[in-house]
Amino acid sequence: MLSVVANVALPLASGSEETPSVLSTPLDILILGTVAFFIVFFVLAKLALPAIKKTLEERTDAIEGGLERAAAAEKDAHELLETYRKQIAGAQDEAASIRAKAEADGKAIVAEAKNQAEAERAAIARRGEAQLAAERTQTVASLRQDVGGIAVDLAGRVVGASLTDDARATAVVDQFIAELEDSADAKDQS
Repeated sequence: MLSVVANVALPLASGSEETPSVLSTPLDILILGTVAFFIVFFVLAKLALPAIKKTLEERTDAIEGGLERAAAAEKDAHELLETYRKQIAGAQDEAASIRAKAEADGKAIVAEAKNQAEAERAAIARRGEAQLAAERTQTVASLRQDVGGIAVDLAGRVVGASLTDDARATAVVDQFIAELEDSADAKDQS
């Protein structure tokens, strides 16, 4: 190599006008350089190239495996998303049916409460009417007795004699009360 530099440097220093060609290399240096190149190439091919190939293959596998894992994870995520969407739709349908059932149950409860309240009102009205009828009968009987006693006493004062015949007095009082009821009914109808 030193001779190549000397061959190039000497003509420049001598001042000749001929410029050396870079491609014109002495044959022995060319052969020696070619042999050295092939030795280095062979050593690199045997030692470094397999390690480089192995590293490249590992990187390729890692990248492709990562892409495959990412695609599988994405597919799983989409399947899981669809499953969740179906579950949510099912839950919404179930919630709607529960709301509808609750609404129907509420309406049934309200209707039942109304029917029960109506039945209780009717029972209370019947008891009230029965109680009124009983009180009316009791009041009429009490009035008949009181009015009958007063009428017999008054009649006894008018006549000036005591009317002690109970059967006759009762008949007179009943007739008087019947006439009063007839006159009250006639007033109500007109």
